[in-house]
Amino acid sequence: MHVYNGWHSDCKVPLFFPATGRTIAPFDCSEQVFAVAIPWMLGVALRRLGCAALLGCLLLGGLRADWDFSQISQRAQTLYGPLGPGRARIDAWQNLLATQQGSELERLQVVNRFFNQQLRYVEDIDLWHEVDYWATPIQSLIKGAGDCEDYAIAKYFSLRRMGIASDKLRITYVKALRQNRAHMVLTYYANPQAQPLVLDSLMDAIKPASQRSDLLPVYSFNGEGLWLTGAAGNKKVGDTKRLSRWQDLLKKMQAEGFPAEPVY
Repeated sequence: MHVYNGWHSDCKVPLFFPATGRTIAPFDCSEQVFAVAIPWMLGVALRRLGCAALLGCLLLGGLRADWDFSQISQRAQTLYGPLGPGRARIDAWQNLLATQQGSELERLQVVNRFFNQQLRYVEDIDLWHEVDYWATPIQSLIKGAGDCEDYAIAKYFSLRRMGIASDKLRITYVKALRQNRAHMVLTYYANPQAQPLVLDSLMDAIKPASQRSDLLPVYSFNGEGLWLTGAAGNKKVGDTKRLSRWQDLLKKMQAEGFPAEPVY
């Protein structure tokens, strides 16, 4: 675990917040705060970013193709060794994706509960012996564990597979104020102007952002772009070709047997 300017991070991207001595409303951050936090954070983020736009389109396009879980399990065993209890978790995930119907809200709820129950929280350094590691859903299910971004990533790909458009979903980097640490959640926008719903590894309840006063949003991304959150609202500042860890994640999923075909 890292400590940045007095607060702990399980997501490993350092951010700095001024000691203004006042309360900052969730998902409605002042220009004063972001004038300090955003430029530094974005500079760090962009320096970490690599070329993943085409790869992202290919893999996310493959979400519309069949997922051959027999092949995926075989490749996972070749890559990672015996699946052990992870096989049952992967089978449960396959069954969830194959049988779950209902409204988008119902799909959000079942996916959020599934991964919150299937995974236990473990820091990357303890689980992967790396400071910051973004695991595929298969890797997380084999381990039965992950940290905040692993929950959000698994939920994102599951909901994309279940037919929810990428422009409604964003993996969102926040400061968890009660824990005084960096955190990642998945957010869902019913429409571009809607208040997002928050899918969080810390709780099964899905609440609108206005009811998550414990979270301070900083930036978000999905398969198509990177956004900053500030007083003027969400501002798109780039695309996923800049996200090197996202690129690595997509490559690992392709190696596991997830299909790739361009649709964008």
